[in-house]
Amino acid sequence: MDKNTFTGLFLIMVIMAVSFFVMRPSDADLKKERIKEHADSIKRGDVAKAAITANKLADTAKTVAAKPVDSLILKSPFGASTVGTQKFITLENKDILVKLATKGGRIYSVELKNFKTFHKKPLILFDGDRGNHFGLTFTAGNNSINTDNLYFTPSAGDLQVADKDSVSVTMRLSYSPTQYIDYIYSLKGTGYKVGLTVKQTGLDQVIANTNALTINWVTSMRNQEKDIEQERRYTTISFNYTDQDNDYLSETKDDQKDITDKKIQWVSFKAHFFSSVLITDKGFDKSNLVTTTDVTDTTDIKQMSTNLVLTRNTDGSFPMLFYFGPNQFSTLQDQGYGLEKQVNLGWGPLKYINRFATIPIFNILKTFNWNYGLVILALTIILKMVLSPLTYKSYLSMAKMRVLKPEMDEIKGKVGDDNPTLLQQEYLKLYKKAGVNPLGGCLPMLIQMPIVIAFFRFFPSLFELRGKSFLWMHDLSTYDALITFPTIPFIGNHLSLMCLLMTISTLIYTYFNNQISGATGQMKYIGYITPVLFIGFLNSYPAGLNYYYFLANMMTFLQQYIIRLMVDDKKIHAQIQENKKKPDVKKKQSGFQARMEEMMRQKQQLPAAQKKK
Repeated sequence: MDKNTFTGLFLIMVIMAVSFFVMRPSDADLKKERIKEHADSIKRGDVAKAAITANKLADTAKTVAAKPVDSLILKSPFGASTVGTQKFITLENKDILVKLATKGGRIYSVELKNFKTFHKKPLILFDGDRGNHFGLTFTAGNNSINTDNLYFTPSAGDLQVADKDSVSVTMRLSYSPTQYIDYIYSLKGTGYKVGLTVKQTGLDQVIANTNALTINWVTSMRNQEKDIEQERRYTTISFNYTDQDNDYLSETKDDQKDITDKKIQWVSFKAHFFSSVLITDKGFDKSNLVTTTDVTDTTDIKQMSTNLVLTRNTDGSFPMLFYFGPNQFSTLQDQGYGLEKQVNLGWGPLKYINRFATIPIFNILKTFNWNYGLVILALTIILKMVLSPLTYKSYLSMAKMRVLKPEMDEIKGKVGDDNPTLLQQEYLKLYKKAGVNPLGGCLPMLIQMPIVIAFFRFFPSLFELRGKSFLWMHDLSTYDALITFPTIPFIGNHLSLMCLLMTISTLIYTYFNNQISGATGQMKYIGYITPVLFIGFLNSYPAGLNYYYFLANMMTFLQQYIIRLMVDDKKIHAQIQENKKKPDVKKKQSGFQARMEEMMRQKQQLPAAQKKK
């Protein structure tokens, strides 16, 4: 491969990598932008409208409760339910503890019993004291009602369930002894699902449009992991249409979406490693989804809000289902409804590489019960073995170009630098005569790029790495801080040892790759730019990701060492000379070659045409 072609293709690779990382704003810039955007959205009253309204309603309810009850309020629809005493009922199985509140009849909090936060505290997805609201909104008489502010009556006390048993409890909101709204909650002995069926009785003449249910659900997502900024990077609202298409709001900025033309089957308040999902078989007819981020808050990562419209069944009920649990791909897959789609495995072909190749291999390796550091090592070895033919072909092609370099220098000496078009034409003639493909060294590298980038999404989304240690890395799902210091632009407030090792190995790889390709001049040094940038881009990414990239570099060194023992430059040179002696048989050109030669010919004719003018 000639210098200009190699330079161009290498620059494409650098641009791809740099655009993937460099174009991403720094954490500091993101924080400033979020502060500004959050302030603007509140000022406009649009994006955060739902969450702010819910909080105001809650504050108003507290004020009303503190004052003497107005007799007019008691006579209004559901007026008697505006007063009461907050009580809690717990539903508990082997995996979760759900606390129900009589105020609002809602799920007040959820604790995942089998997990802890990064700081070893009970893992509570949300609680009612920190912005969790769930209520039906409707009109009764001339009044706007939100059940989140009204008091329900429970049918039972605390309940525990085990094995194959199941329990249920009804929270009733009464209009009269024969007119009421029931929230029927159910829980099985194991698992993360909580059933919720809403049923209205005798209210057709009281509530406007009893055929549809409007649900307002607002939650402030709690910080569970080590790095709140990293956690925000993977937190958003994910949703799945009834036609199985999946979509999600922006992970990096405040966002909102109104959906009126399609039904969604489930909506998920998805944090980095845990999610709260509301599911219905029929699909929600209309949906309004909102995410906001208050970057000044150091305890909550994001605020989520939804307004959902659900049509009732023929029996008058509105059946729904909650999932409160981990974002582990296999666990989500077992729940049905395509919940595993909320795990972001990348865009386009990257998603399919991870879903249908990486995850199945990882799951097989996981069955050996090895330390996850060893699982990543085995995964890297398998990947490198699969890609070894491409690696060999790339090395062989670069070796051929290295052998041809003296002849290319000779041609350059004859033609000179004044006519680059003619120089390229002569190079192409040499390649053709010697039987060498100038792109042979770059194409295998480009083919491997999607796999490299796919792993960039795979490891940060891998729930199995959460809390798992290896060597000095206490948690493979987050960064390993060698030292910490005051925040430095581009670097942050720490230095990751594994990221540092990965960067050093990449620099060494670049050095040896330059020796193989015979790169000179600017091309010799340009390859060192991207590895140096990695120290800033990947410093706050999971140690498991940097560990994989480090292993991949080490494997590449080993592969190239073995290939170097197999490849003899003298034999390559002899083969090239034999190829040059063969008769010049007209061969069918590839489309690329034909376009390349035609472009060179046109460029060569252009100066002559200009001289005639």
